[in-house]
Amino acid sequence: MRTLMVTAFTSLDGVVQGPGGSDEDREGGFEHGGWVVPHVDEVMMRRMADTVDRADALLLGRRTYDVFAASWPLTGAEDLMGSKLNSMPKHVASRTLDTVSWQNSTLLTGDVAEAVAELKRSGDGEIQVHGSGELVQTLLAHDLVDEFQLLVFPVVLGSGKRLFGRGSAPTGLALRESTTSSTGVVISTYVRVGKVEYGAMGPETGNW
Repeated sequence: MRTLMVTAFTSLDGVVQGPGGSDEDREGGFEHGGWVVPHVDEVMMRRMADTVDRADALLLGRRTYDVFAASWPLTGAEDLMGSKLNSMPKHVASRTLDTVSWQNSTLLTGDVAEAVAELKRSGDGEIQVHGSGELVQTLLAHDLVDEFQLLVFPVVLGSGKRLFGRGSAPTGLALRESTTSSTGVVISTYVRVGKVEYGAMGPETGNW
């Protein structure tokens, strides 16, 4: 059984829209594109390279696929992360694309949730989702995510698409590791541990 891990760049208020550039995603009138760029440092780049290196396959939504497919093939053989991204299998979820041209990419067919569940059953290793905010909402709604790697940036944006939408399935998580970059980006990995647990607190309960 494959593990499915979502890596997301998120603001303190949970926004994941348009992290990498001003024109990356302006849907809804979003005007804050490129908000991660001033905070990128060696710690973050090394972490992302290590993350990609252990992936067995990528799962991408259409918008992220378009961004990646336009940029990563331009890297040279000496770029280890680029070489890994270009060579590994890539599965693309899209309602608008008919073909995909990036090396080793294939379009998922039929119901996305069913197709992803089948991918998870099809072998061992780790399937990674990067960006792909709309696809992540589908994965969350169908309880398909096993692990989150969240890079939380020290900014509040106030508007934009958020990582955890209303359809997210309630899930209990455990913090596996956490580190902080030189620019204040908190990089944490959470693994799924089961259902959400509940309780009560206050002087009358003894939990105070």
